Amino acid sequence: MSGSARLLPAALVAAGVALGGYFIGHGFVASRSVDRYVTVKGVAERSVSADLALWPLQFVATGDRLTSAQARIDESRARVLAFLNAHGIDSSAVELQSLDVTDLLANPYRPQTSGTQPRFIITQTLMVRSSDPAKIRDAAQKVGSLVQAGVVLGGAGGGYGRGSGPTYLFTRLNDVKPAMIAEATANAREAAQKFAADSKSRLGGIRDANQGIFVILPRDQAPGITEESQIAKTVRIVATVDYYLKD
Repeated sequence: MSGSARLLPAALVAAGVALGGYFIGHGFVASRSVDRYVTVKGVAERSVSADLALWPLQFVATGDRLTSAQARIDESRARVLAFLNAHGIDSSAVELQSLDVTDLLANPYRPQTSGTQPRFIITQTLMVRSSDPAKIRDAAQKVGSLVQAGVVLGGAGGGYGRGSGPTYLFTRLNDVKPAMIAEATANAREAAQKFAADSKSRLGGIRDANQGIFVILPRDQAPGITEESQIAKTVRIVATVDYYLKD
């Protein structure tokens, strides 16, 4: 085989490698141009008011005899119900949440204290549940009158962790979700259009979208203030959207 004949296959292989590299390189560029996109966020907020109030009212009575302690707890319950009724809260909104009776003599680890100490301690918790949070708020601000009437108030029952104060809830989140999602998405698109214009591009379709999570915040966002302690609240949603960019 002559030298020129041997060079021909090598030249064909080299040409094939070069062409392959050319097409691979241009294919990569084309792929990268298709995948150009921008990630933007859209925010929507709504001012809402709580539509449900939960108020655990706990009170305590003691006595040397169980009957006397029971009589005192019944008297305290009657005063609590009268107090609520005076503030427009019907007894139908009140239910017994817990009733605990403690016999100190039945405790083998009771401390040895001097002087007299009531044997029985009765703790009762009433749960007030109302769809009129403003009415509950007004009553809670005047709860001191129960103390003046001789009712010994305790901590909250039910694990709410906020003393004996009310908890205010917003339960109509589904009513505001559709409009807020639409607003957040529109805000995201507006931001994407601004970016496309600034980068001399055209905005394409949606590449990916994340609705985000709805968050209920207190109206007054300050240290120590919780959302459950305020009737006025703010609902917020942050949507994240990827838009394709075109040349």
